Amino acid sequence: MKSEHQQSLTSLRQLALDLRWSWNHAADEVWRRLEPDLWSRTHNPWVVLQTVSRKRLAELLADSGLREKIDRLEETRRNAAAAPAWFHQTHAGGDLKRVAYFSMEFMLSEALPIYAGGLGNVAGDQLKAASDLAVPAIGVGLLYQQGYFRQLIGRNGEQQALFPYNDPGQLPVTPLRQADGEWLRIPLAFPGGPLWLRAWQVQVGRLHLYLLDSNDAANLPLYRGITSELYGGGAELRLQQEIILGIGGWRLLEMLGSAPEVCHLNEGHAAFAVLERARSFMKETAQPFDASLAVTRAGNLFTTHTAVSAGFDRFAPALMEQYLGDYARSELGVPLPRLLALGRANPRDEGEAFNMAYLAMRATGAVNGVSRLHGEVSRSIFAPLFPRWPLREVPVGHVTNGVHTPSWDSKEADVLWTNACGKDRWKGDLNQVEEAVRRVSDVALWRFRAAARRALVEFTRRRLSWQLTTSGAGAEASAQAMQVFDPDALTLGFARRFATYKRPNLLLYDAERLAHILTNRDRPVQLVIAGKAHPADGPGQALIREWVHFVRRPEVRVHAVFLSDYDMLLTEHLVQGVDVWINTPRRPWEACGTSGMKVLVNGGLNLSELDGWWAEAYGSDVGWALGDGKEHGDDPAWDAAEASRLYELLERQVIPEFYTRNEQAVPQAWIARMRESMARLTPQFSANRSVREYVERCYLPAATAYRRRARDGGAAGSEIVNRLHALEEGWPTLRFGHFIAETREGVHRFAVEVYRGALDSGALRLELYAESLNCGPACCIPMARDEAFSGTAGMDIYRAAVAAERSISDYTARIVPADAEIAVPLEAPYILWQR
Repeated sequence: MKSEHQQSLTSLRQLALDLRWSWNHAADEVWRRLEPDLWSRTHNPWVVLQTVSRKRLAELLADSGLREKIDRLEETRRNAAAAPAWFHQTHAGGDLKRVAYFSMEFMLSEALPIYAGGLGNVAGDQLKAASDLAVPAIGVGLLYQQGYFRQLIGRNGEQQALFPYNDPGQLPVTPLRQADGEWLRIPLAFPGGPLWLRAWQVQVGRLHLYLLDSNDAANLPLYRGITSELYGGGAELRLQQEIILGIGGWRLLEMLGSAPEVCHLNEGHAAFAVLERARSFMKETAQPFDASLAVTRAGNLFTTHTAVSAGFDRFAPALMEQYLGDYARSELGVPLPRLLALGRANPRDEGEAFNMAYLAMRATGAVNGVSRLHGEVSRSIFAPLFPRWPLREVPVGHVTNGVHTPSWDSKEADVLWTNACGKDRWKGDLNQVEEAVRRVSDVALWRFRAAARRALVEFTRRRLSWQLTTSGAGAEASAQAMQVFDPDALTLGFARRFATYKRPNLLLYDAERLAHILTNRDRPVQLVIAGKAHPADGPGQALIREWVHFVRRPEVRVHAVFLSDYDMLLTEHLVQGVDVWINTPRRPWEACGTSGMKVLVNGGLNLSELDGWWAEAYGSDVGWALGDGKEHGDDPAWDAAEASRLYELLERQVIPEFYTRNEQAVPQAWIARMRESMARLTPQFSANRSVREYVERCYLPAATAYRRRARDGGAAGSEIVNRLHALEEGWPTLRFGHFIAETREGVHRFAVEVYRGALDSGALRLELYAESLNCGPACCIPMARDEAFSGTAGMDIYRAAVAAERSISDYTARIVPADAEIAVPLEAPYILWQR
């Protein structure tokens, strides 16, 4: 019996330490049986298992039925990790063997609070989807002793920031140990002495996430707290953290023998990893830094999430000298100015700060934004690095984010989708999902929504009651909280980071009009608001106070609530229960925004600004839109107009559609919109789709390019550096001669003289260029070198002909580098225009 108990206890530990439980809830009933109160408060199996008394655990495990269930669950977990999946079936024989995904934060579960918001949401959901699809990925991040702050709302509506300690013993992490059992520790050279980093492992289904922290007893007290807080402190602390993440993270992978072909930087915070990767290649091949960077950059991918250039991390040259001067000289073999040039718009400006995004841009083989619109915005942001290049050709693409649907669907949603599409619907190519959902009946969809709304109302009452009790509001207020909301009323949700550009108070622009909408007796509306403002963001905190004061108005308080401490657990309840998710950012400052994606799987609808993901998702049959698809800055008049439009949409479209019912008491128009949103948008904006897109559009080409450059000890890197140096030195000697343009018989004919200077003809590509018409693509036609021409040495003639469908004056000639092995303009941003 004792051995059976021990086997089941081992199974429990394995189940609790695998964050697969955060999206697979088969074991929830087990944790509930162990410690029901603690489970309901934390939803953290590892805390439950660490806290439950040994006596109670022994009593429970004496139940042979429970033991069998636990062992079956563990067997199912192991089988799921070993089962073939999408990547095995489609790409297992390719060049991609490993991807390292670096991120400053990961939102995987409330049990592991090392996240602040959207960036961590994307990172966590992509890791989970990669596990589902068996993509060979590794996550690399930091283990924060306090993480991001927790929020308390005071009696006067003021936000208070709390920083509870993240006890590693209470987190689902394990120390990473070497083969001999010693804790794996990574040394870094820091001013004043070595910095020792401890390493931790998190199981995420099939994958591992590795976390580093500086709280090692061997470190100076000054350094032990470097990883204490996420996004806290000043520039020096941020630089220290990013050195640990990038340089320390890559060294950890080397020590594990897991150096990947592809290094994916989730934002510029992790960009120092590209330097350490190049240093590692230098050590392996004896190639110099420039050649090693040329080789390894082909395997690096940079995803930017920032919609304004001011959002990039920048560090003063003196701070860079303090922390990375010796690293540049001793480890990379280059003077610090050579390193700083990689992070400057003007490499020769010694006073310019070092920009982490510029480093990532110059040291990766591909760059992408996180929505179609954000790709356009990012091209504008990075345009200074590519002077004279058309904005359309600035080398930033896009892969629109998606959410890990199994992490965000409610129990009722899971049943509905399973019945419609099957149990493994999010583990393949999603081809059958859309039509399957369209076959679900109106009645079934409406019952599903009603159940989800009812669950949210019950949660809101409990959470608000607890919130009021802890803030000292008194027993009467806490009891009244159990009466808020109506399970049958239209429920709106708004939860964001409270920053002015997100305009969290646009809905509150006319407080009296909003109160009238909420308190309509015939068609009542209820509103759940949540969100945090950064502790240093005074204007954001003022916006929170406005909402708190509004929801405390006597006529409003049963129709609107502000729930404090916006975290992953609260998000789950909100996105599962609301009927409409509202989002009102100032376009184009919302890079993507994934919160509205989470409601899709749960049958919620979106009413959002045409920004981020909604700019490409919106259709009149799937939701409602604010804005005209243009940028208006922070014009107060535009804010007023959009607030008025928001109220009109609610009054004239959203509310009437929700309350107009047929003889079965079903709102048919609402259900039609809901069904179309679920069917069309849920698969399109899932992390399943985005991860498969990353694999096929980014990872596989990057792995192939890296392997090609790394062959023969990186000899290709030296050749590429030589060709780049030749272009850099020879480009100023290049010039145009005569340009002849004429029209004959309906054809424009062009001839242009090119004086090559110090460059060979084979290094140049001549193109005939005309700007786009009617928002279409630009016209770019290759010009052919006239092989028969024998003229002045160093001069060539190029010719082209094009149908005379537009004015001949629209066309001009340009020269760009021609090299199949060099990414133009990412690696070679040279261009010369004829006029």
